Amino acid sequence: MPDSLMYQQDNFVVLETDQPEQFLTGDELLDKLKLVLQKMSNQDLPTDLQKFDSVNAQAKYLIDTSCELDVGPGKYLQWYAIRLEK
Repeated sequence: MPDSLMYQQDNFVVLETDQPEQFLTGDELLDKLKLVLQKMSNQDLPTDLQKFDSVNAQAKYLIDTSCELDVGPGKYLQWYAIRLEK
């Protein structure tokens, strides 16, 4: 039986173009993704995100299903769930 700790996504490391790595909580990552998504036009969003009516729903979907967002040529935004304690 898998340990439920394996599926907790409480903390993330975030990698972004020209930025040092950041350690964020799930809520902080959600806020960051919402800000990034608000700046993007709907046509620049991945097709699977365009079906959602709210930026909040888009950001939650990204956290649950992805680990990166295409933010433009030569740029990147990636996040990975991490466990900070044993």
